[in-house]
Amino acid sequence: MSEGNMSSTLIAAATPEAGSFRPARHVQQALTANIERKALPWLAARTPDRMSPDHLTALGFAAQFLAGAAYALARWNKYALLLATLFIALNWLGDSLDGTLARFRQRLRPRYGFYVDHMSDTFGSAFLMCGLAASGYLHWQVAIGLLVAFLVLSIESYLTTYTLGRFNMSHGLFGPTEIRILLAVGNVTLIFHPYAYLFGHRFLLFDVGGVVAIVGMSLMAVIASIRHTAALYKGEPLS
Repeated sequence: MSEGNMSSTLIAAATPEAGSFRPARHVQQALTANIERKALPWLAARTPDRMSPDHLTALGFAAQFLAGAAYALARWNKYALLLATLFIALNWLGDSLDGTLARFRQRLRPRYGFYVDHMSDTFGSAFLMCGLAASGYLHWQVAIGLLVAFLVLSIESYLTTYTLGRFNMSHGLFGPTEIRILLAVGNVTLIFHPYAYLFGHRFLLFDVGGVVAIVGMSLMAVIASIRHTAALYKGEPLS
């Protein structure tokens, strides 16, 4: 998240005037949440003064684009998957540390940070899926399904932030960091075992993982939508 993002404590729910900005409660229950809560402030305290939160946002954005390019390159050289893993790690660093650094230096711009961070994620994720689709390790139909499921889940989170004042950084035990870890492990596995065998048939390993992810994200979006619709219905009864 870019300069001014309050990702580990508060996310601002959008209102037209800066002075009337309402803080939204941040919810983070992912597997790695406790580790990140300790690691990110430690890293922020040791970040060079010349590096700003915006620099970290740009790093995360560029790294996601470069990861997509590395996946595309893997079509001709499988070891480009290791390069993609490096860029995914850099994406985590930039995307996770920028908001912490902004808070550490008391340079908070929550509306700007929230907007820029999530638009960067949207464009970066689209390019990442394009790279995966071009890699030969994932069929383009599955890549499109992953992108659509991600966008639906993202939209649900943003609407929840606005309507309920709660920003969900994770759904259950899974969040962005867990997805990056799974991608990194998958990249290394692909170098040696690009296929999975199920029910007597051979499938691309990432196709299998992609379909599982699509189903999982779709279920998360449906369950969250039902739960939040019910909460809003009860919260706004007709007189």
